[in-house]
Amino acid sequence: MTRGSRPIGGQGRKVPDPKLKYKRVLLKISGEALMGDRGYGIDPATVEYMAVEVEKIIKMGVQVAIVIGGGNIFRGVEASVKGMERASADYMGMLATVINALALQNALERIGLQTRVQSAIEMRELAETYIRRKAVRHLEKGRIVIFAAGTGNPYFTTDTAAALRAMEVGADVICKGTKVDGVYTADPMKHPGAKKFDAISYIDVLKNNLKVMDATAISLCMDNNLPIVVFNIKKADNIKNLIMGRKIGTRVG
Repeated sequence: MTRGSRPIGGQGRKVPDPKLKYKRVLLKISGEALMGDRGYGIDPATVEYMAVEVEKIIKMGVQVAIVIGGGNIFRGVEASVKGMERASADYMGMLATVINALALQNALERIGLQTRVQSAIEMRELAETYIRRKAVRHLEKGRIVIFAAGTGNPYFTTDTAAALRAMEVGADVICKGTKVDGVYTADPMKHPGAKKFDAISYIDVLKNNLKVMDATAISLCMDNNLPIVVFNIKKADNIKNLIMGRKIGTRVG
């Protein structure tokens, strides 16, 4: 599959402007991003805001796939540190991502966007089972596809799931939405003097142990030359401006 040369059709789908930098994107959102100002769970107003931001790029003709984490509900790694068996903890974390996916689907559909949730763990009453060719067809028809339950395997994070799904559906870029406006030399919340990178290589991310995505996800992107853009998802229009090629966040590649 060649990036940037996919058919568009069906559902009154708008053909993307050829000037857009990216025409098919994988948006990675952390579970924590859905909490808003709460300490736990899902904040409806925040989910609605995310849906509106996605709508902006859908209207531009961009094909959108989404992977959401589950850290606002349950984090498998933290549970395993406290004594729970890692595989069981990770499966519980995967179920948390399904809850988040359904919440976002509801918000997107309430503003008139067609959405499909595909789960790596079969649960027919709630979501489609993940099938790559079906996911691609949904994207071609202008539907938003939300990939839930990670890779379906324990010991792999939703970062790795995002990298894997992005490559499987032929995305042009992974847009990683965070609470900061890019990649810094250190955590800017804890170190005010930390410097931001406009661009950085995969190797430098790995070498300096920068917390962009986990090492497996970064290595996967590096092996397949898939760029990652880290940006502040809480700032309105950021994802829209990113798609248009404006300098937003940090590009890893």
